[in-house]
Order: sequence, then C-alpha cells, then structure tokens
Amino acid sequence: MLSAKSLFQEILDNDESFALFCSIAASGESQGGWENARIAALVPETQRDLAPKITRHGADEDKHGRIFNALLKKRGLEPVPVPPDTDYTMLLERNGIGLAHDKLERDEPLTVQDIVTYLAHSRVTEQRASEQMDLLRKHFADHPDVGRAVKMISNDEDNHLAYCHEELLRLAYAGHGRAIQRTLRECALTEIRVYRDVSLAVMAHMGRILGWPKPKAALLAAGIHAVYLYERLGGWRRTVSLRMPERRNALGGPATPEPEAA
Repeated sequence: MLSAKSLFQEILDNDESFALFCSIAASGESQGGWENARIAALVPETQRDLAPKITRHGADEDKHGRIFNALLKKRGLEPVPVPPDTDYTMLLERNGIGLAHDKLERDEPLTVQDIVTYLAHSRVTEQRASEQMDLLRKHFADHPDVGRAVKMISNDEDNHLAYCHEELLRLAYAGHGRAIQRTLRECALTEIRVYRDVSLAVMAHMGRILGWPKPKAALLAAGIHAVYLYERLGGWRRTVSLRMPERRNALGGPATPEPEAA
C-alpha cells in the first residue's frame, strides 16, 4: 500500500536516498539558521525585544542542520550535493518570499515592515514544517535510528509556529494588521506553488534512486498535484490565520542541545 509511512521507510532504508533526504533537510535548516542570525543582528531599535527570540530561532535551525548531518554520520554516510530544484529555501527567496539575502548581507537596520515580512514568511513556512514533522513523529517517533531526532525537531517546529502567531498578533495589535494579512496571503500563495514544485523534484530524484516504476511515480505526482489543487482552492488559508497559541513565549529561553548522536 502506498502511504507516507511506506514512502519514508523506503527512503530511510536506502543509503543513497537517505543521504539525499538528510542533505536537503540539513541545507535548508542551515540556510534558515544564517538568515535568522542576520535578522537578529539587524532588528530595528523599536523591535529589539525580538532579537533574542530570533537568535533562538536561528540556533534551533542550526541545531536541526547538525542533527541531520549527525544522522548521516551515524550511518557512515557523507552529505551529497543538493539539486537546485529541491532547494525550498532558495526557491522561495527567488520568488520574492521573505527577506532577500542581499538585504541581509548589508549592515543596515531593518524596518518594521521587514520584520512583518520575516514573521509572515516564517508563519507560512513553519506551518509546513510543523505539519511535516508531525507526520514523521506519528509514524517514526519510536524508530531506533531517527525517532529521537524527529521528536526533538517536531517540538522545535511547534515552538517556532507558536512564536510566529504570538509576535504577529502583537504587531497586528500595534496597527500592522492590514500589512500582515496582505503579506501572509502573498507568502502562502507562493509557498504552495514552490512546495508543489519542490515535492515533484524530490520525488523524481528519489524515484530514480529507488527505481520506482512509472505507474508508482505517476501516482505520487498526481497526489502532489491534488494537494496543490486543494491548497490553491482554499487550503492555503490555514497558513494565514492567527490565534494566540497555548505555548506562550515559546522562544523565550535558551535553545536545547541536540542529541549527541542524533
């Protein structure tokens, strides 16, 4: 039976596909860590209270990158080059989502609108990350090799999502509500398209590695297109709603250390 669990089990069981999966994940997390560190350094004076939380967000992302690399090392594998068509983070930037790297590379303070852009982008992408890790946690929390890492990363992603909700609501109450909703909508509609394209690319690469027959590859592609259609018709709205989270001040403390051996 074709299911999310069986697909990931296939990827997990093959060294080459597992190396690609972990390399893609580690690259994206490391990029996120760098971006958050730069944003924390450039926060405008009126938002300085956010800097420690943004720093914590970046530290978590860096930690996740180290965890995925540690999983590779545990299997005696090396990271592999990330195909450009699977680079979710960079493809989002190229499509105008989030803060451009050339802006972050300059030593110029960001504006409050930049912070709105950053948080809106994070709200949308952390929704995706939280859902993906929740799925892996459901099926692999007790796995001897990846279970501990999955649980830690899933908890962190939930914290990141809660933080985005809380900080965006704070800014909305301060008068930025219209800008937040506009930016969230733009991010969400672009993200679902990029996610579809990246998912198709990842499945194509995995299919070549694992030797999937054409009917199986076609069924998976059809499933990805069906998810995109659902999201385009209204599913994207789940990524733009805002509510006060149960986890308050989720990034208010120090980052937790990663497992020594993932």
